Amino acid sequence: GDIESIKNTIINLRKQKADIDILIDLPGNKIRTSGISEAIQVEKDKDFSLRIDQFNYKDFYKLVKPGMEVYANDSVFLFIVKEVNNKEIIFTSKSTGLLLNNKGMHVRNLHNNIPFLFEKDKELIKLCNEFNITYVGASFVRKANDIQEIKQVLHSNTKIISKIETLEAVNNLYSILQEVEYILIDRGDLSTEIGIEKIPRFQNYIVEMAHHNAIKVFLATQILKNMEEKPIPTIAEIDDLYNIAKSGVFGVQLSE
Repeated sequence: GDIESIKNTIINLRKQKADIDILIDLPGNKIRTSGISEAIQVEKDKDFSLRIDQFNYKDFYKLVKPGMEVYANDSVFLFIVKEVNNKEIIFTSKSTGLLLNNKGMHVRNLHNNIPFLFEKDKELIKLCNEFNITYVGASFVRKANDIQEIKQVLHSNTKIISKIETLEAVNNLYSILQEVEYILIDRGDLSTEIGIEKIPRFQNYIVEMAHHNAIKVFLATQILKNMEEKPIPTIAEIDDLYNIAKSGVFGVQLSE
C-alpha cells in the first residue's frame, strides 16, 4: 500500500495494543508491474506490450534486450522479450493467464545494475524510525553490504530480518548471517533463480547454516496455501509443515 495507508495501519494497531510487535516488509529492488488497473490477458505464443511506466523501475527497459527471459509472478508466467524501445517493451508470452498489478518481473543476473534500495524502501525505513518499528524485512539481499546499507539509515533498535531469496544471497550466506539475528527464506522468489526442483536441498542447507550460526529462521511461500480457499489443508501441506517444524524453523509466514 501507499505510505499514508501503512502509517494509518500502524496507528490503528498501536491503539489496539500499544506494545505490539510490527514488521514492515521492504518491497526491495524487485521489478514489478505498476499502474495496471485491469488484469492483462496473456496467451501462449502471442505478443503483448507493457509501457515503461507500467513498471516500478522506470529504467527497466534500458536493462533488457530481445531474447531475454522474464519470469513473472513467481515463475507462473514466462515471457520472452521481443522488442524494446523508450516507450514500451513487447513480449512474447509462453504462458496463458492474467497478469496483475504489482507482480514480479524477474530476469536472472540483472540486479547488479539496479540500486539496492528503491525510493519506496527509503520511505518505509523513515517510517520504521518514526514509529520505532520492531522488525524490518530486507528484501532481495545479495551480500552483507546490502544489510550494512540499511543499517546506515535505520535506527539500531529495529531488528533486520534478511530475506534469502536470491542465488547470490545463498552464495554469500555466511557473511550475511554475521549482520543479522533473523533470516527469512522466500521459496517463491528463490525458485525463480535456482529452479523449483532445487528448493528442498537449498532450504535444508540455509536452515542448517543458520542454526550453526545461531540465527533464527522464518520460512515463507505456499505454506497452507490451500486454506486460502478451503477450510482444511492438503496432506502435502501438512507434511511440509511437519518437516518445517522438525527442522527447527523459528516461524512461518502464511501470506504469499
